[in-house]
Amino acid sequence: MIIVIPCVDKRLCMHFGHCEQFAFVNVNENNEIEKTEMVTPPSHEPGLLPKWLGEKNANVIIAGGMGSRAQALFQQNGIKVVTGAVSDTPEDIVKAYFENTLKTGTNSCDH
Repeated sequence: MIIVIPCVDKRLCMHFGHCEQFAFVNVNENNEIEKTEMVTPPSHEPGLLPKWLGEKNANVIIAGGMGSRAQALFQQNGIKVVTGAVSDTPEDIVKAYFENTLKTGTNSCDH
């Protein structure tokens, strides 16, 4: 499983479309982190990232905020979206996700 987290300075970026890099966190069948890779995305264009992340086999995206159109595009590409997460390291976010302790609040993006 691949969980993707938009990042700035290797921490969750609160606005999905403004991230510097994406953390690709590879998780095995026991929900253990195998590796984390920081990847610079292509230039931001509407509708590009859902296709790009789908081609990279992303299964889940955990974000602070994401617009409703982007969420719908990810879901159409079979990628689960979790919004409202607070800034933390990708590894701590993924651990909390699997331990059902991930704190989520309001989607920080309102468009």
